[in-house]
Amino acid sequence: MKILIVDDEKDVELLFRQKFRREIRSGAIDMVFAFSGSQALEILANDDPPEVMYMFSDINMPGMTGLELLSRVKEQFPNIQVSMISAYGDSENYNKAIKSGAKEFFTKPIDFESLRKEIKDLLN
Repeated sequence: MKILIVDDEKDVELLFRQKFRREIRSGAIDMVFAFSGSQALEILANDDPPEVMYMFSDINMPGMTGLELLSRVKEQFPNIQVSMISAYGDSENYNKAIKSGAKEFFTKPIDFESLRKEIKDLLN
């Protein structure tokens, strides 16, 4: 399963690769990284249909926010499951994300065991 991680903080890539190294090594998942909403849309548009099955996006990013990205992805690629993450667990962001079609909402610091369960459920 190909997963797209979208976050403007580039060190997130190393963190995710460390936390999911077993799944990546076994070939269960393949991770692709975008550092902006527009870069994420470019990656998704490269394949028709997109190979990405799951997108995990930060909400607070410069330029296109994660919520704007979520709306565009759900409009253009409705079959892609999307979960959102925010450093702020406020109900306003949560409600907007869920109303816009997010499958799940995580807060920072990321609970990687919960995220691992989310991905495992998608694989089954």
